Amino acid sequence: MKKVLLADDKASSRELIRTVLESLAFEVSEAIDGLEALDRAREVRPDLIILDLQMPKLDGFGVVSQLRREPQFAHTPVMALTASAMYGDRQRAIEAGFDSYVSKPVPLFQLRDEVGRLLQNGRVAEHSASE
Repeated sequence: MKKVLLADDKASSRELIRTVLESLAFEVSEAIDGLEALDRAREVRPDLIILDLQMPKLDGFGVVSQLRREPQFAHTPVMALTASAMYGDRQRAIEAGFDSYVSKPVPLFQLRDEVGRLLQNGRVAEHSASE
């Protein structure tokens, strides 16, 4: 069973995404802030990490920056999930080390498709800014 770490400070967002992921037979671990996300990632060693960009203690950019410095997460795909999509944010997220950028509210079919794509393709570091 594939493991997904979901980090979002909003319980309603976590509940919706967790429900979708569990219906697809993923084992889901959760974190409510960036520091907890780092701890849970190290503990669980997920196959995919989904990070809200705006979280307390450490935002999604800080989390992905830390993770990318650790060899065990070099090939782990990380999805940015955000409610405050601004012009240039997607490009900034990809350049920061995210493999995917999805705006909330995310259509459930898009979430399923993107999770499937990331788990099938894994992390492709060289794709960065050209997407």
